[in-house]
Amino acid sequence: MHALFIVLNRTEYLDDILTEFVTIGIKGATILDSQGMASALVNRSEKSPIFDSLRSFLYSSRPFNKTIFTIIEDEELLEQAMDAVDKLVGDFNKKGVGIMFSIPIGKVRGLKENPNNII
Repeated sequence: MHALFIVLNRTEYLDDILTEFVTIGIKGATILDSQGMASALVNRSEKSPIFDSLRSFLYSSRPFNKTIFTIIEDEELLEQAMDAVDKLVGDFNKKGVGIMFSIPIGKVRGLKENPNNII
């Protein structure tokens, strides 16, 4: 069992990712509004030459993102999900795309009692 996390800077792909998840059999995910550390720092009210230069850079990029996470029981389905996101979003190694990772999880409560596995 794995938790899949996607920090999606290119939020225009959110609906496509969720649609693809349903298509391949992922029945639920949670989506959070999120913000990167650099963006949070430069949006503070303090004036600093370092933050001023970062601020101008970040205003030209995306200051906010979406974080999607889901629990996937099957390793094959995990690979399908990650491949689908890669196909939709592109190379996560390129600047500004985001990050995607999975972590193994040992115990979950609340998933088995949920007949549709919706989180």
